[in-house]
Amino acid sequence: MNTKNADFIWFDGEFKSWDSVTVPITTHALHYGTSVFEGIRGYSNDQNLFIFKLKEHMQRLLQSAEVYSINSNYTLSEMCTSTVELLRKNNIRKSCYIRPLLFVGLHGIDLNVTKRSPSHLAIIAFPFERYFPETGIRTCISSWRRINENSTPPMAKAGGNYMNSVLATQECKRNGYDESILLDYYGNVSEAPGENIFLVRNNKIYTPSLSDSVLEGITRDTAITIAKHLGYEVYERSITRTELYIADEIFVTGTAAEITPIISVDNHKVGNGTVGEFTRKISDYYQKIVVSEIPDFNTWVTSVW
Repeated sequence: MNTKNADFIWFDGEFKSWDSVTVPITTHALHYGTSVFEGIRGYSNDQNLFIFKLKEHMQRLLQSAEVYSINSNYTLSEMCTSTVELLRKNNIRKSCYIRPLLFVGLHGIDLNVTKRSPSHLAIIAFPFERYFPETGIRTCISSWRRINENSTPPMAKAGGNYMNSVLATQECKRNGYDESILLDYYGNVSEAPGENIFLVRNNKIYTPSLSDSVLEGITRDTAITIAKHLGYEVYERSITRTELYIADEIFVTGTAAEITPIISVDNHKVGNGTVGEFTRKISDYYQKIVVSEIPDFNTWVTSVW
């Protein structure tokens, strides 16, 4: 990560200079992936900087920690307040990315993590713009299957889960694609390495059910709400690989990805190979919401300044 004028990190209740924050090599999370994290965006306009769904992200962080019995020494309110204070401390006024990270510290080499195991919380923030191009991305179906509820809970946003995503991303990049799509254990569409997935067919929108090994994405929920608000029909159900090949539109959602169109899957062109009408309207509405231009959704944003 590049600091890009973000000089301070919030670590265990204190503001510390970026370079001074270190952890021992024996930190449990380094060895076993015992961490949970979030990705949160701040969006700016000429008047202010707005954090999108801050409370919801921090709530999910605590829920993920509960799954793995990782204790947080800080309350939901304290984490939200500290995030705003960090942005002010760094004087961040442009769009940014925020990364809260809760991890197990000097526990030892055994695997019996409990609420009594020492834990640490860091909050990192730095300027950030787009992750994927607005014009869309080319994707492929990964040979790697998405992690399964019977082995590693997909609904917990845990650091170790993303080794699965690393493998899928490495594979797609080697083969010349922008992003991969993972199927679940049963061969149904699950999600991309860091994004939920939606498709449009016959003027209806579909997205995999939570039972299809997906993360309960906050941007996913946002897209569903926006789509219904715009009058679209949205259905959560299992989706087959073949449906991706014959979809009218496909898009992915995520904190970094926002609402990003998919223009091809395994070299099958999606629709006419450009951004579709449904995707564009949902994305445009999302971009207005995150900078507080839609009063009905102002409870979703937190003003920094």
